[in-house]
Amino acid sequence: MRPGRWLWLAAAVALFLPQACGDTDSDPGSARCEAPNPVLGDVQVLSDHSEIAVRFTCVGARLSGTAYLPSGSGAHPAVVWVSGDGPHKRLAFGSLVAAFVGAGVAFLSYDKRGVGESEGVCCPGDYGHFNLLAADAVGAVNAMRKMPGIDPHSVGLLGASQAGWIVPLAAARSRSVAFTALADAPAVSQGEELLYSLLTGEEGGGGGVLSKQAISYRLKRTGPSGFDPRPSLAQMSVPGIWAYGGADKSIPFDECAEIIRSLKATGKDFTVVVFPGAGHGLLDDRPSDPQALPTLVQWVVQRAGG
Repeated sequence: MRPGRWLWLAAAVALFLPQACGDTDSDPGSARCEAPNPVLGDVQVLSDHSEIAVRFTCVGARLSGTAYLPSGSGAHPAVVWVSGDGPHKRLAFGSLVAAFVGAGVAFLSYDKRGVGESEGVCCPGDYGHFNLLAADAVGAVNAMRKMPGIDPHSVGLLGASQAGWIVPLAAARSRSVAFTALADAPAVSQGEELLYSLLTGEEGGGGGVLSKQAISYRLKRTGPSGFDPRPSLAQMSVPGIWAYGGADKSIPFDECAEIIRSLKATGKDFTVVVFPGAGHGLLDDRPSDPQALPTLVQWVVQRAGG
């Protein structure tokens, strides 16, 4: 679950181009999905949860996913999983899904646009374009809000890595998103994230010998380039949490945490948690810190009222 950047590595000059990732005809800034009209499959009742196939249409593409529902009656809060870079299919009922469902939070995961049973072309985010992906995420939230057994006012977005560029954009554009929860997620631009990865040696190129202070200086001197989530973060009005590993060589966690904390100081309900010694992959099957997932689950339950 690392941000898509292989194209940036192939042409590192993009680091120095001003906002090279603007709107295109294939990824319009006007892309929205507020009324997806979901089609639900039959409910499969299992020993500890239920599963329902979900289909909804966003910006000309029918997307397919699975909703995992907690056992018991009542209106449950829910999270919609936003995938990272690359051609990801929906998540199966594994440790990540089970952690939320077991805490009473429904979970929707869908095949990424152009992947699996979902129509469309994958993957615009790997080219620095996030309008369609943000619209798809909002569409998934709105589809979940229309499902029986779901509290329509308590559906938020959950993701990791590249989702850090998608989720704030979605939350800033739609009032349907109730909260956001992110791990290993950049709050800096694509160019800054790539430069950090190069300087730490995460992406090769002879990095890994500079001190943290020297890397921070280089980042500040170079400044943002490519897609930058800062405007969307500033426009967000819903609660959010960001979890970082204190030894992450892919995401400049100190700079990201500083951005979030500065916005929190303006009155936003933002939370930052840094796990010392943990690297990238806080929500992986073998997480870099086993407390990361429980921390996010607890925060979601508290904010969503589950």
